[in-house]
Formats: sequence, C-alpha cells, structure tokens
Amino acid sequence: MIDLYYWTTPNGHKITLFLEEAGTPYRLHPVNIGKGEQFAPAFLQIAPNNRIPAIVDTAPSDGGEPISIFESGAILLYLADKTHSFIPHDVRGRNVALQWLFWQMGGLGPMAGQNHHFVQYAPERIPYATERYVKETSRLYGVLNKHLGDGRPYIAGDYSIADMACYPWIVPHARQQQDLASFPHLATWFERVAARAATQRAYALAQSINTAPTVDAASQSILFGQDARTVR
Repeated sequence: MIDLYYWTTPNGHKITLFLEEAGTPYRLHPVNIGKGEQFAPAFLQIAPNNRIPAIVDTAPSDGGEPISIFESGAILLYLADKTHSFIPHDVRGRNVALQWLFWQMGGLGPMAGQNHHFVQYAPERIPYATERYVKETSRLYGVLNKHLGDGRPYIAGDYSIADMACYPWIVPHARQQQDLASFPHLATWFERVAARAATQRAYALAQSINTAPTVDAASQSILFGQDARTVR
C-alpha cells in the first residue's frame, strides 16, 4: 500500500497519474498547502522540504520498514522500479526516460512555476521577470515539441514516467501564456495523454478534493513568505 500525501498541483498530479495507470493500491492524504498543512510536524518527518507530494510505501520490496520519499521525480522513479512499469527496461530507453524526467524537474517545472508566480501572483508587475519566464517557458515547450517531432507517440517511445512528469505542467498552458497551436507535435502528444483513462481518473479525483484556487490573498503569505526560519 502506498500512502500518498498530495494536493491538487502539477507535482501532485504526477503521482496520481502513475498510481492510476499502474493500478497500485494507495491511500490519499490531502495536504492543503494553502492552509499551511505542509508544516505539520508529522508531514515534515516524511517531507523535510515542506512540499507535496510525498509517499510512504508500507510494503517495500525489501520486506523492511516502511520507506518515505519526497520529491516528485524521485517518487516516480521509485514507483516505476517497484512496479517494473512505465520505464523502459533497456539501458538506452531507460536513459531517455530519465533524461526527460530530470529535464522536467530541473527546467520545465521550475521555469513554469516562476512564470505562474510573476504572471499571476506577484504583488507588483515586473515586466522583465514576466518576459523572462514566459519566454523561457516558450523555449522549453519548443524543446519538447522538437523532440516529439520525429513521430514518437510519447516522450520515451512508450508511455512512461517522463510523460507523467511533463503533462501536468503543460495543462496550465493558457495561464503560462503559451499557445499550443504554436507547438503542433507537443499539442498532439498532450491530447494523447489527456485521452488516457488513467489521466481522466486522476484529474477527476483532484476535482473531488479541491476546486478552489490554491493561491488566494489569504494563502500568499504562507506560500510565498518562507525563508530559512520556516525549516527551523
């Protein structure tokens, strides 16, 4: 059994996408980050970076004590290896999937996240910052679009954790000021992932948990006002 600590954000969606695809039994523990629930001491024992998602595997493959894991990319890789699914088994294919997983973790997610912040949430408009992150998001969309232009149906050929990592960060493309029509190969891939039954189940689950914006006037200081004192 997997205990999933989750909220309805792109990083949270990555893990429900995997668990729904794999049919892995899991218990969902909502962590409302807009209300500061990510700072609860019990959660910090699992996720010391006070971010969702995190998991606890109560039945790890080594038969030992439960294993807790934070960071969405690490969770996807752990689950793929545990279930022997959604990651290529050959060394070349595996490395394609891992490169694009890390590309999302180090590029698409952080840059789109900064895009979200300066376009939607910053208390003052900063044209340089807005242009910087909107353009970098566009560049990253272009990188993925080019990669998908060789006719492969998914990022690593077959559907994998690379797709699960990237898709949730493309879902808010309009908020990121990106027009999918400008990225035709990416758009075709996006619709292909969206049509998967597990994708639809994962996003329906999110709607059943939360439909309110995570970031509002009351939550901005919780989400954006952190410094080193937060982790002491």
